[in-house]
Amino acid sequence: MHPEIRQDHSGNCPKCGMALEPLLPAADDDDNPELRDFSRRFWWTLPLSLAVLVLAMAGHRLHWMDMRVQSWVELALSLPVVLWAGLPFFRRAWESVVHRSPNMWTLIGLGTGAAFVYSVAATVAPGMFPDSFVSMGRVGVYFEAAAVIISLTLLGQLLELKARSQTSAAIRSLLGLAPKTARRVRENGAEEDIPLAHVHVGDRLRVRPGEKIPVDGVVLEGGSAVDESMLTGEPVPVEKRSGDRLIGATLNTSGALLMRSERVGSDTVLAQIVQMVAQAQRSRAPLQRMADTVAGWFVMAVIAAAVLALLAWGLFGPQPSWVYGLINAVSVLIIACPCALGLATPMSIMVATGRGATQGVLFRDAAAIENLRRVDTVVVDKTGTLTEGRPAFDRAVPAEGFGADEVLRLAASLDQGSEHPLADAIVKAARDRGLALEAADDFESATGIGVRGTVGGRRLALGNTVLLEQEGAKADPLLPQAEPLRAEGASVVYLAVDGRLAGLLAVTDPVKAGTEEALRALHAAGLRIVMATGDGLTTAKAVAARLGIDEVHGEVRPADKLALVERLQGEGRVVAMAGDGINDAPALARADIGIAMGTGTDVAMNSAQVTLVKGDLRGIAVARALSQAAVGNMRQNLMFALVYNALGVPLAAGVLYPFTGLLLSPMIAALAMSLSSVSVVGNALRLRRQALLP
Repeated sequence: MHPEIRQDHSGNCPKCGMALEPLLPAADDDDNPELRDFSRRFWWTLPLSLAVLVLAMAGHRLHWMDMRVQSWVELALSLPVVLWAGLPFFRRAWESVVHRSPNMWTLIGLGTGAAFVYSVAATVAPGMFPDSFVSMGRVGVYFEAAAVIISLTLLGQLLELKARSQTSAAIRSLLGLAPKTARRVRENGAEEDIPLAHVHVGDRLRVRPGEKIPVDGVVLEGGSAVDESMLTGEPVPVEKRSGDRLIGATLNTSGALLMRSERVGSDTVLAQIVQMVAQAQRSRAPLQRMADTVAGWFVMAVIAAAVLALLAWGLFGPQPSWVYGLINAVSVLIIACPCALGLATPMSIMVATGRGATQGVLFRDAAAIENLRRVDTVVVDKTGTLTEGRPAFDRAVPAEGFGADEVLRLAASLDQGSEHPLADAIVKAARDRGLALEAADDFESATGIGVRGTVGGRRLALGNTVLLEQEGAKADPLLPQAEPLRAEGASVVYLAVDGRLAGLLAVTDPVKAGTEEALRALHAAGLRIVMATGDGLTTAKAVAARLGIDEVHGEVRPADKLALVERLQGEGRVVAMAGDGINDAPALARADIGIAMGTGTDVAMNSAQVTLVKGDLRGIAVARALSQAAVGNMRQNLMFALVYNALGVPLAAGVLYPFTGLLLSPMIAALAMSLSSVSVVGNALRLRRQALLP
């Protein structure tokens, strides 16, 4: 509940008193030391608690022994329960006092401790109590209350710990995806199986049909269909050929592959997903900060209410008034335990992040889960976000004095140093045509508008009209050819040679499968979709018209995207920015929610609060639905906890006694307290099965 508390060994949280948990659970670690310890304490002392309860309830009726002797027997039976089984609770209660952080254990320690100490005093020195405390031949004792409350609290903790362990199931299942070994191919062609930890970057690995991809890398030889559903949520296997990327822990279904490892250990996609899920589960939602503040003051208010109940009953209640006062004070302390309030939001966050991970949606922190539901405007990049990001070269149109192949060759020579998807298509087309490429010197990437460099002693610039104008060239001579291409959705870039227009190149980038469906879902949810792309405005409008996008901005630089997000926020909109490139990073960071495509750059993912592993915009609709479900679940939990305490405290204090003649037993209060925590955790676990989209 308090992720800012960290230490290099196990122990209890000084703020909430709960046992600290490992930052990252192990894949095969289902053993919880706290659960094992509490289980042992519960089962060994449960017979003693039941024996004390039977004596207290029926001993005076069956006349088994003198009542004063019975008090000593009850003391002997309850002593191991309170001092051994309840020892962890009293330690946590003391730590809460030392750290000045009142919590649920403060109330449990005070309640059971008061009942037990009073009962011991009444047994050892009954003469110090007035006659009004004597009932049925002895001073009234409440060993059964202290013992049964300890047992019921242990039972509640067992149920809660078992339920909480299910919230980490997503991380453990992700960790379990990774294979244990890899098959390395040596330089001489010999093959050997090695532990996964011994795989290094650059190793050649053989992946046979039915085996898992060991690490992230690229296909060198062979072809197959790879099932990536465990990481992306996409059920259809993806065809892989030479040059295609592979994600570690995905399943090779059919053919044999020879791959080169590129990311190993903590750098793999799987490891980064696990880290992001763990980080999000440890983070705190804004609602949780409010709950913590309420819980801190609530404990002090409960202690005050317990003291008030003790005094009110002791001074004004029927005889034995102070005994009634003690019973009601203990009931107030126990039933008002704020554990349900403290668990209300962390459990929902843990389940939601785990559910998101299985759907290919990664939340960086709890605030992202809580805030995504408020988004009403989504700004999207085009290339790599709406479209495949793997464009195909269409044609080269030369200007006067240049040939089409020469334009393609010069552009490809310059683009060899670029990582832009359009550059890959141009370079690939030139090589496929057997054009001789030259090395580019003084290469410079003008982010968002194009690239510059020197090829064969000539100064080249390749990009949009903004870059062309900076080079002193004009696109006017080729506009009649460019506009029809853009109208068809092609991206057009211009080549300038020594400040002179040399030609244009058209590259098509197909819209991603599922983009239209995703945008329909977002529109149905009431969101406004805005496209901001560095591509030409005509191309952008052609794509926007096909997809039904509400607002289009073309030929924008990174600063322009940032300014667009700020303008929309200035209009009172809650903005999410979805992108995949370095040029999107400023806008991703500035948006209320940044959404990065998992197929994009690390810079984009580091700038965003949400990552879509597969890079499919349908993930935005899933993430938003999950955000709405999670926040609704948190509010249900908080409301349940607050209503429970609002009703429970007056009932425990005995406000209904004048009307019904009934008082709430501390044991019933302890059972209600435990069940309230279990109910909150159980409600959070419903998120694992809740439908997200119609």
